Amino acid sequence: MTRVWFLLLGATAAMIFALTILVIVPKAMLTAIEPPPDLKPYTVAQAAGRQVYISEGCIYCHSQQIRDPAFTTDQARGWGRASVPSDYYYDVPQLMGTARTGPDLFNVAARLPDRHWQLLHLYQPRALVPWSIMPSFGYLFRVKDAAAPGEEVVTVPPAYAPAGKVIVASPEASHLVDYLLSLDHTYPPVQPTFSRRVQSP
Repeated sequence: MTRVWFLLLGATAAMIFALTILVIVPKAMLTAIEPPPDLKPYTVAQAAGRQVYISEGCIYCHSQQIRDPAFTTDQARGWGRASVPSDYYYDVPQLMGTARTGPDLFNVAARLPDRHWQLLHLYQPRALVPWSIMPSFGYLFRVKDAAAPGEEVVTVPPAYAPAGKVIVASPEASHLVDYLLSLDHTYPPVQPTFSRRVQSP
């Protein structure tokens, strides 16, 4: 019986230690973070698109974090500077991701700012990138005889366009592109307060 209590006590101590080191201390260190001046809160449309991004599982194939150039080639790929905690000030939850089946999207708006390109890429990725393995999100679009006033029409190459029809973006597709076009972190980074304290003599 003594061994059982010893094991339980050891397991509890290990959990408390891990919780303190991995959750409580980092959270306390990051409480003083402020958003960079050039980072703006999401608009209503961008926030709605962020929810579409989550619900469609984009996070499973795309990351939103540029790692330190000392041990990765992220910057050499043209993805931008290394990300810092303040870049995620308005992101709850953060969508940094862990897999890169597709390219990182931390600065996708700076690399690919064309709205129509983004819509067409969602509708049929292979219309733009023949070797792409990204699935088509065609179900986020409507095939119609004619577009109604105010609808976003997507010009699709003949090989992918239904004959005699037009492709229009649904509100979900439009909002998702609004969100993607908000991902531009090319402003100067703002280092967290604790980093400056550590570096000071």
